[in-house]
Amino acid sequence: TADKTTGSRFMDNKTSCGERILNYGNIEKVLIGGVLAIIMFLTICGNLLLIISLCNVKKLKQPSNYLIVSLAIADLSVAVAVMPFVSITELIGGQWIFGRVFCNIFIAMDVMCCTASIITLCVISIDRYLGITKPLTYPVRQNGRCMAKAVLYVWLLSASITLPPLFGWAQNINEDSMCLISQDLAYTIYSTAVAFYIPMFVTLTMYYRIYRAAKVSLRGGVAECVNLSHHLRSDRRNGSAGRRQQKAVATLGVVVGAFTVCWLPFFLLSTARPFVCGGSCSCVPLWLERTLLWLGYANSLVNPFINAFFNRDLRMTYRSIMCCHYRNINRFLTKRLLPQSEWLFYSTSPSSKAESECKCVNKTAGQK
Repeated sequence: TADKTTGSRFMDNKTSCGERILNYGNIEKVLIGGVLAIIMFLTICGNLLLIISLCNVKKLKQPSNYLIVSLAIADLSVAVAVMPFVSITELIGGQWIFGRVFCNIFIAMDVMCCTASIITLCVISIDRYLGITKPLTYPVRQNGRCMAKAVLYVWLLSASITLPPLFGWAQNINEDSMCLISQDLAYTIYSTAVAFYIPMFVTLTMYYRIYRAAKVSLRGGVAECVNLSHHLRSDRRNGSAGRRQQKAVATLGVVVGAFTVCWLPFFLLSTARPFVCGGSCSCVPLWLERTLLWLGYANSLVNPFINAFFNRDLRMTYRSIMCCHYRNINRFLTKRLLPQSEWLFYSTSPSSKAESECKCVNKTAGQK
């Protein structure tokens, strides 16, 4: 009896794939269940707050934020449609109890939502890079239709990874109470490359270039219209622009760091697994698979809170929504800096021929 209530151990019996099944004690089930419930709750609340803020607050209704809304929807979908089933499977020792048909549906939802979240982060990095390096031409192209197309392409690309196992290529593994994505070598290489490795490479490249561009601007150099402070009219405005750039670079560093830390271990394991274990099963310890999987899911939790941590307007919006002070949100933000300056950093707002180059969106900061 004591062994059942304290400590975890592996069951002696194995599945046909040789995968061990974890048998948790009652105390461990309560602890693990409580932690997973907190993760799901915070992920749902954080992404709901972000969606409500961006869709209902006037100052946050910007085309560039369509990508942020798409990211929040993808992360919210992970929490609602994926995490509950993984949690139940986790608490009963890793055995799949929802049937063969729903196994395929579940894997499709899991892959679709997680891939959409990752690719959206990649597209956001491209959007930010263009916004800060091409402030004269990019805002003209950045309209609602263009950003809506970008969101559509993100989800279509995610579907291209989700659908093959449902239509005959690379069948998922669903036997002996196991539900595992296909271990076909060709599909594994294709899916991991499109869903993670290529987006990660693009994201790191874009954010590195943004860092270099901001560094050049802070040093006072002029290169490709990145040196925005050179065109401002006072030292005070120069300091304000420099602080915003430093804050923007810090935000990007945290975002890309969290993205890499959360997802890289899982995808390294997923890529190596079919080469090590073969294409018909998984020989990786179940506890390791589950730990890295939940580490990846944690990225859906941290995304909305990272945005709020570095954006005061968003924090105030969250607070107003949670306190049911809806009427004061738009009035308060009207008196504050445009949050768009923190999302896109810079945009064009030429008011005269002499000022038609690289002008900061927020004029109020320099006028105070």
